[in-house]
Amino acid sequence: QVQLVESGGGLVQAGGSLRLSCAASGRTFFSSYAMGWFRQAPGKEREVVAAITWSGSSTYYAASVEGRFTISRDNAKNTLYLQMNSLKPEDTAIYYCAARRGLMVATQEYDYWGQGTQVTVSS
Repeated sequence: QVQLVESGGGLVQAGGSLRLSCAASGRTFFSSYAMGWFRQAPGKEREVVAAITWSGSSTYYAASVEGRFTISRDNAKNTLYLQMNSLKPEDTAIYYCAARRGLMVATQEYDYWGQGTQVTVSS
């Protein structure tokens, strides 16, 4: 079992930055999991934001965040990050991290999910 806890969300003005963290715990070898960030805005379906391989050597970004967000991981600290710059009101959502055994995918097929952290971007 893997427990994931997100932090770092909050209220920020448009153009600002936030850094989300996702701490993994439990009987896990964090470095063996591909990881992803997802978000769900009110009235919308959950969507993938970014994903990263177990080693951090490859990443994926949704077109809507490419060039503004950066996903990274520190396997020694069992922690996943999402640096969000140039935030827009349309980035407002609950952000979730997720872990997956095996290959990185840009779909919802992840095995473990966190509870989410709210990000609100004001105009």
